[in-house]
Amino acid sequence: MEHRKCYHAHVVTRDDVVIVIEGPVKPEVLQTMDMHIGLNAFRRPREQHEALVEIAALPEGRIIVARDGQTIVGYVTFHYPDELERWSEGQMEDLVELGAVEVAREYRSFGLGKKMIQTAFEDEQMENYIVFTTEYYWHWDLEGSKLSVWDYRKMMEKLMESVDMIWYATDDPEICSHPANCLMVRIGKDVPLSSKEQFDRVRFKQRFMY
Repeated sequence: MEHRKCYHAHVVTRDDVVIVIEGPVKPEVLQTMDMHIGLNAFRRPREQHEALVEIAALPEGRIIVARDGQTIVGYVTFHYPDELERWSEGQMEDLVELGAVEVAREYRSFGLGKKMIQTAFEDEQMENYIVFTTEYYWHWDLEGSKLSVWDYRKMMEKLMESVDMIWYATDDPEICSHPANCLMVRIGKDVPLSSKEQFDRVRFKQRFMY
């Protein structure tokens, strides 16, 4: 499958702060940028920066960033699911994971998460993919946001719904381990029926559930 990547960019301005939202960003361009010290939800900023460069170099990999000057203050990742997770078991070329969304705390009032995701889906190539994201409450910044687990879940659902990702049922044990966890999916308009059926088989291993 050919993974074409069409670059898009936008500018968000507020209180004399100018944020550029752009992507997919090439790995060599990412290497010239710095990582905001507050981007540490998944790993240390330096290690996360290295991971972004590696993902951007993958054929299917896409990195959308929000940057203040040359400092990355937010990012969204797209890549094939980890080979150790059930989502890779279907060996689907057109199943891509929206893996991580992170914005540095002092920039969260800018609406950057929503804008980055919307920028990613401006590319027509995304209509060829089933894009999914797994939302686990233990990844959420409940302390920093001062939100309850349910309010945070609503916030994440609203964020994903801005690009027409909707809740899908699954019997995946990790998602089923807590009622706040969820699977959200967007099926592109050019995805064939065979891929939709294969994805159903991946979502449910207990056949009687669908």
